[in-house]
Amino acid sequence: MNSSNYNPDVLNCIANLSNDEVFTPPELANKMLDLLPQELFSSPETTFLDPFTKSGVFLREIVKRLDRGLADQIPDRQQRIDHILHHQVFGIACTELTSLLARRSVYCSKTANGKYSVSKFDTPEGNILYRNISHTWVNGKCKYCGASQAVYDRGSEAEQYAYMFIHTDNPKKFFPSMQFDVIVGNPPYQLSDGGNNNSAMPIYNRFVEQAKKLSPRYLVMIIPSRWYAGGRGLDDFRKEMLTDKHLVELHDYQRGADCFPGIRNGGGMCYFLWGKEYDSYDVIISNHDAQSIIYAEKRSTNEFGEDIFIRDPYVCSVLRKTKKLNEPLMSEVVWRQKPFGFRTNFVDFKNKGSIKIYTKKEKKGFAYIEREDVEINRDYIDDYKLVTSRSTSVPEEDNGQVLRISQTFIAEPESVVTESYIP
Repeated sequence: MNSSNYNPDVLNCIANLSNDEVFTPPELANKMLDLLPQELFSSPETTFLDPFTKSGVFLREIVKRLDRGLADQIPDRQQRIDHILHHQVFGIACTELTSLLARRSVYCSKTANGKYSVSKFDTPEGNILYRNISHTWVNGKCKYCGASQAVYDRGSEAEQYAYMFIHTDNPKKFFPSMQFDVIVGNPPYQLSDGGNNNSAMPIYNRFVEQAKKLSPRYLVMIIPSRWYAGGRGLDDFRKEMLTDKHLVELHDYQRGADCFPGIRNGGGMCYFLWGKEYDSYDVIISNHDAQSIIYAEKRSTNEFGEDIFIRDPYVCSVLRKTKKLNEPLMSEVVWRQKPFGFRTNFVDFKNKGSIKIYTKKEKKGFAYIEREDVEINRDYIDDYKLVTSRSTSVPEEDNGQVLRISQTFIAEPESVVTESYIP
């Protein structure tokens, strides 16, 4: 290729700037838009909203599709662009910076009423809104997003990341006269909750829930896949997703880097199509690698219960066969925490004792205690126990975001374990 003719898409260039502001590559945005009925892009009445726009890539690609789809109905190009930008395409920006980026992508000008805007508006923001609003603090946390007051109560001089779309009880107030046919986008994923080790709470679930309040015909969003496992405030969201009969398709990436090259996101990513008129638990679930779909099948999202989702189709196959045998589940025979009452940080060991205790606090891997030190499950002390360790990251795989079980062994009679292990 002649380098003088190379004209890269700037939105591809900024798509992998950081893990905090994850910008969507145009190719991925178009895969998501492909899920929609394509006749939507041939109607001058269809309305679109990206309520958490960053680079403006979704809005830009929608405009391109509408420009082609409406060419016969509105032959004059300027009239067509004016109609699309004034009446069909809307956005709410995440930050002041992304509002400028989005307007530059959609209007070709950071101000919609500027000299170089491809369609003139009366205001600088046009149909891409941004307001610098504040969190609503209750007992040190924002009541809307859960952000830590200690971290984000910065004053007006710094970005507070109080995202407009979820910091209200009434998301319809931003465009009160509009009923949107399609809501699409890539929301922010998390905010610091002020805990140790840069602890953060997921917030992408709040954007999904807020978008559904607007009752669109279709909803297409890309979010982290960690909700499959629940926890960290996601249990209710997981149940809601798995029991939602409007979920049409779910596209799953086990490795975040296959979806967003260069971005670390442990647990992978997924995007989905939600349709208001769809009414079934049967969902097309597609598993992706970096290049393509590697497996797809239609199955029920709550096949294994309202709080369990298994992403791997081969594991699903094994579980279906196992269930037919009516054998007990692992959840019925495995302890979840403190199997014998000892936390991982337990160190009150003895040089000699009647009971061996396996622990990662000792270099040799075990120490001793007395039988009376064991608080719970004493009936299992004298049994053989199959023991496994907690999962740990593999540094060379997906930037340390792939988890593996690191150790499995048999604990003999007259032995117990700390919470470093699960029998």
